[in-house]
Amino acid sequence: MAAKTLTIDGRLVGAHENQTVLEAASEAGIKIPTLCHLDGIADAGACRLCLVEVAGSPRLHPACVLKVAEGMEIKTQSERLRKYRRLLLELLFAERNHVCAVCVANGHCELQDLAMDLGMDHVRYQYRFQPFAVDVTHRLFGLDHNRCVLCTRCVRVCSEVEGAHTWDMEGRGAKARVITDLKQPWGEADSCTSCGKCVHGCPTGALFFQGSTVGEMERDRTRLEFIVTAREKKQWIA
Repeated sequence: MAAKTLTIDGRLVGAHENQTVLEAASEAGIKIPTLCHLDGIADAGACRLCLVEVAGSPRLHPACVLKVAEGMEIKTQSERLRKYRRLLLELLFAERNHVCAVCVANGHCELQDLAMDLGMDHVRYQYRFQPFAVDVTHRLFGLDHNRCVLCTRCVRVCSEVEGAHTWDMEGRGAKARVITDLKQPWGEADSCTSCGKCVHGCPTGALFFQGSTVGEMERDRTRLEFIVTAREKKQWIA
């Protein structure tokens, strides 16, 4: 496998030719903010928070799907990028009801963490969210569309790790939302195995364990990464 050398924020970084800029930066200890990325599943480039500047290109590129190239020069931190990321976060908060004080994921939410990291303490845009129904028909889990950021982690985890293909997307724009089994209530989704991988993969309080109260929704991301790694290394094959 050929190695590539690139520059990220003025540092020389080595990477394999099939790696993304996000992976190369992560291995070098350079943090790039992201919301839709989850180790162990394919990237979708949905949230656009990992946008970076590439020398010689006038546009911004999502680091999670941008493959490394020899001699590439990348900037992950600049005033332009900070403005874009702040804008994206504010639009996410304005589109759905993300009132942290009454959310089950308060204190354990990646959206909340990103807002704090970027110093976002208010939203400059008019709130446009409409109330969505909360699906608590499943005996173990619940779905609150009002907290969903449409990152599609649940869709990809269910498809790629569990192989159940229970989750999908419907609608466009502000009306877009995740659905189970062609818009059946989650509790009536025959394809769901009740594994809970989608809940562990969710970055916000959109997917939660039944009975969780404010601030109790902690997740274990290492479970998903462990499963994927074990499969790749064929550790479960006799």
